[in-house]
Amino acid sequence: MIKVLKGGRLIDGTGAGPVSGSTVVIRDQRIEAVTTGAIDGWPQGAQIVDASGMTILPGLIDCHDHLAMHGYDLARRWGIDEPQSTRTLRTAKVLRDTLAAGYTAVRDAAGLDAGFKRAIDEGLIPGPRLVVSLCIISPIGGIGDLVSPSGFSCCVPNDPLLPDGVVNSLADVRPVVRRVVRAGADVIKCATTGGASSRLGHGPQDSAFNSDEMQALTDEAHALDRRVMCHALGGRGLRTAIEASVDSIEHGCYLDEEPQLLEAMARGGIFFVPTFAVYGFHRKSTLPHVRERARDLEAHHAESLRRAFSAGVKIAAGTDAGGHGHPSNALEIECLVKAGLKPLQALRAATGWAAECLGRKDDFGTVEKGKLADLILIAGDPLDDVTILQKPERVALVLKGGEVAADRLAQVSPPRADAT
Repeated sequence: MIKVLKGGRLIDGTGAGPVSGSTVVIRDQRIEAVTTGAIDGWPQGAQIVDASGMTILPGLIDCHDHLAMHGYDLARRWGIDEPQSTRTLRTAKVLRDTLAAGYTAVRDAAGLDAGFKRAIDEGLIPGPRLVVSLCIISPIGGIGDLVSPSGFSCCVPNDPLLPDGVVNSLADVRPVVRRVVRAGADVIKCATTGGASSRLGHGPQDSAFNSDEMQALTDEAHALDRRVMCHALGGRGLRTAIEASVDSIEHGCYLDEEPQLLEAMARGGIFFVPTFAVYGFHRKSTLPHVRERARDLEAHHAESLRRAFSAGVKIAAGTDAGGHGHPSNALEIECLVKAGLKPLQALRAATGWAAECLGRKDDFGTVEKGKLADLILIAGDPLDDVTILQKPERVALVLKGGEVAADRLAQVSPPRADAT
């Protein structure tokens, strides 16, 4: 089957500027041609979409989501607030809505088991391409150690599909990584600091894991051909993660305090996934210590982004959604612009660079011949107003591997689809 997106404004995800009058030809699952020239003589039955007045983009990518998390309160974080079947269906709805909003790939940063990826791949439910981490690996007392404020550990039996990520000692690091990979993890998620929402006494610049433990973790993950995404906000834990050569720093709020770390990230090809969206939520938290932490890091966070970009560090967009509900994933693109990136740079962070961060740059993320046809058609120009990406009614068409995942073309006037 051939599909043609004809005469649109193309932003291809490579960082190049927009190209008007572009045509993208899709054969089956992949992009066959990208051109600005006139093409005639389409095969009988080719589906032609008039994209004039609209913008063609690669499918958007969120590099840090929690698709199976539906709130921050303890009952929801432990999964004891509702039947597992209800939670599963709730998560399936989030997956469907995320794809329909134009996000064709998502890296889940813990909580989503590999069964959801299988269900999507087998066509049981609609959803984006998934890169799953399953759980957060951290030492005792780290953010992956589920302990209640009373001191009791989680009362829920361990789910074998979401292995326990708590490391007890250096000798335990490699077996934990192997168990997580055995359960189906595509990427290893770990944490070397606390966070804004973590317990009192384990904040954004309080460290977890020592250098030997982190080096063992990254060595083992890389030996198993898994990338490492590391929750690290500041202080010694942030340095430990970068020195151990993780593949991406998640949050990185206090990178501005140590510019040499940014230089090391640029040299080592370590991505920066800032996740600004979640801290807007934390600044409104009912918990005083969470509000205080989120407000303290705000200016540092924006400065860290600006310095990282200037130093040559590649930026990837990620919302850290889940705990604060599931707002539009494109909110993060707006946050990146507000923090200092130009709209074209922010779009690259949610397309080309994001795919590279996931280790999938050869498959998707840019509109180029041979890539999977993960494409979206936007009614309007996101370079003029990136917030239109947050409005599903402006996402006129979503293609995943050349197949229609969402079609709102009939809502766009004048009608833009025909067939020859």
